[in-house]
Amino acid sequence: MITFASVFSVRKMDKVCIGDKRFRLYIPQEKIAEKVGELARRMAADMSGKNPLFVVLLNGAFVFAADLLRAMDFPCEVEFMRVRSYDGTASTGSVEVIQDIRVDIQDRTVVLIEDIVDTGTTMHFLLQRLRERRPQSIKIAALLFKPESLRYDFAVDYAAFRIPRDFIVGYGLDYNEQGRNLKDIYVIDD
Repeated sequence: MITFASVFSVRKMDKVCIGDKRFRLYIPQEKIAEKVGELARRMAADMSGKNPLFVVLLNGAFVFAADLLRAMDFPCEVEFMRVRSYDGTASTGSVEVIQDIRVDIQDRTVVLIEDIVDTGTTMHFLLQRLRERRPQSIKIAALLFKPESLRYDFAVDYAAFRIPRDFIVGYGLDYNEQGRNLKDIYVIDD
C-alpha cells in the first residue's frame, strides 16, 4: 500500500511499494516535463492551421494529457474516452469501451492521447472503431511506447519515451488502480 507520507513527500523517492509489488525510480518528473514540452512543440508545428480533436484515453492518460494540453498554444478541442484492457500487470487481450466520445469526428483531425502503447491491442481496436466514423486523419500521442511489444501495424506519431517491456507505474499509470498520483514514473523492481 502507498502511504500518505511516501506519495506526498517533497523529496524524490527512489523506491515505492504498491500493494504486493516494489518499484524503483525510472523516469523523474523533470525529465517527463522536458519530454512533454518537446512533444507539445512538435505537435504544434504539425497541427498549424488545424483545429484538432484530442481524445484522451482514461484513466491512465489523464495526467499526461493535462500537462500536454496545457503546453498547446493553438486552438483545439478535447473529448474523453474510457477503455479497459489491463488486469494487474498484464494486458487482458481484449478491450472494453466504458465511455465513448460523443462528438462527430467526420473530416476531423483526431489525436488519441494514450499513457502507454504496449502490445497495441487497445490502439488497434480504437483505430478500427474510429475509422468507421470517417475522420480526416487519426494521430497517436503516447507518453510511453514499447516498440518490442507491439503486435499490430500502426505508427505511434508522437512518443515521449520508448521503453523496454518492463511494467511501470506513476504519472497516471497504475497497478490495480494505485499509484496514478506519483509524480515520477517507476519500474517494477524484481
